Amino acid sequence: MRVTDNEFRKQLRQYIDFRGIDIILHLRDGAVVELDKNRCMEGDVVIQNNRIGVRASIHIAEIRRAEFFAA
Repeated sequence: MRVTDNEFRKQLRQYIDFRGIDIILHLRDGAVVELDKNRCMEGDVVIQNNRIGVRASIHIAEIRRAEFFAA
């Protein structure tokens, strides 16, 4: 299902805030990123803090596709 940029941003923000959903992001450069539970969204940037303290940021323009799974 294709959605507009604003709809995608709204859905992504909603699912990021809900901790019971696993999220896998497919980026435009071909990389696949699985977000763990310690994540948030600031503006148009997805912020991930993993267990070992590494902080990663992904701009929403870099995301090609997102998959959501109930955990």
